[in-house]
Amino acid sequence: MPDLLGFALASLIIELTPGPNMTYLAVLSARRGRPVGYIAVAGVALGLAIMGIAAALGLATLIGASPALFAILRWGGVAYLLYLAWDAWREADMPPEPVESRRYFVQGLVTNLLNPKAALFYVTVMPNFLAAGGDGPLSWSLLAAVYVSVATLIHLVIVTASGMLEPVLTRGMGRVVVSRAFALILVGVAAWMLWSTRSSGA
Repeated sequence: MPDLLGFALASLIIELTPGPNMTYLAVLSARRGRPVGYIAVAGVALGLAIMGIAAALGLATLIGASPALFAILRWGGVAYLLYLAWDAWREADMPPEPVESRRYFVQGLVTNLLNPKAALFYVTVMPNFLAAGGDGPLSWSLLAAVYVSVATLIHLVIVTASGMLEPVLTRGMGRVVVSRAFALILVGVAAWMLWSTRSSGA
């Protein structure tokens, strides 16, 4: 049986450390409000769950061990973040559009599926909490479920807190400022992800 309690604590510590998901959800909620943030959280959770299933099947380990596959995932994630930044910058000059739930769900999902740091977490951290001889798909799946639960709880708290700023930040010119700030932050997150994963998967 894997060390679920120890892994939950490790997951909590990692999730409380600022990263791409936390930044994306916080600024998105401040810009679009809590309902949109909650939709994005659902997409993020599904993305983390899919990565967990991939880890249980050994796919995450394969990606971590293959420089070519890791590079595709890494650059794909950076390119998608830059696309989201461009979209937010462009949107600042356009009239407000009705919220499309599917759009933000997909954003949260794809952002995580193309997140090399999520793959590295499953490859480098999770194995340390598996019991000796208990590294089968069930044990991996249990740990993945714990991680997704902890991450989702933290993300919900972040969205709830950040969403309180939306009525203030999106009045008048505030909407344009927040949209462009969001775009620049996404560019920064893309650069940070590129830098922090530069020596991984090699």
